[in-house]
Amino acid sequence: MAKIIAITNQKGGVGKTTTSVNLAACVAAEGKRVLVVDADPQGNTSSGLGVRVKEKTPTVYEVMAGQVALKDALAKTPVKTLFVLPADIRLAGAEIELAGMDHREHVLADALSSAKDDFDYIFIDCPPSLGLITLNALCAASGVLIPIQCEYFALEGVSALMGTVQKVQKINRRLNIEGVVLTMLDARTNLGLQVAQEVRKVFKGKVYNTVIPRNVRLGEAPSHGLPIHLYDARSIGAQSYQQLAKEFLAR
Repeated sequence: MAKIIAITNQKGGVGKTTTSVNLAACVAAEGKRVLVVDADPQGNTSSGLGVRVKEKTPTVYEVMAGQVALKDALAKTPVKTLFVLPADIRLAGAEIELAGMDHREHVLADALSSAKDDFDYIFIDCPPSLGLITLNALCAASGVLIPIQCEYFALEGVSALMGTVQKVQKINRRLNIEGVVLTMLDARTNLGLQVAQEVRKVFKGKVYNTVIPRNVRLGEAPSHGLPIHLYDARSIGAQSYQQLAKEFLAR
């Protein structure tokens, strides 16, 4: 039975998609069967794993709309045991369509139910907002993983996210905070270290020991459609995500 993790932060530019791609890929490299659901209309998780979505490519939108079976929409990635349910701009229309549906917050959970026995982990890369798509992800998940960048205003918006999580917990009692990942640390600055310290105070015991640094190779990898451990295994970015995957699995 797959464990479903929603990777979310309503603040953009915090390394959410980078974490979705590379944590999932490194967990798969540890021998686990992994599915990444790209629930962001920008489709960056899909392209970051080498999946080019074309006009007739089935996506998460068609699966949620009941037009395509989940198994027929899964795309292979460069990692043998890692699959992606891709997305593109079509998903943006789902927010409007979901608004008029019964049980609108459970559409994604229902769609993923057929895949639970085929995977060990399902990661959902959420859009940078707290709309109906993110609500669907939280209702489908048993854990929330929150990337927070080690920069000024890091905790901005996190209280709103936590408020949403608490509301969703009334509907989905299985939902818990899986963990917090500190990203984009520039160890040369005192600010990054101070922010990391502050985040650890706020999320006592929930922050992973592994911190993801700023790394040029992490920024380059998506343009090649490869997770960082395949693009440059010796980079500090690859080593960090491999360590995070081990820590995630150990928990």
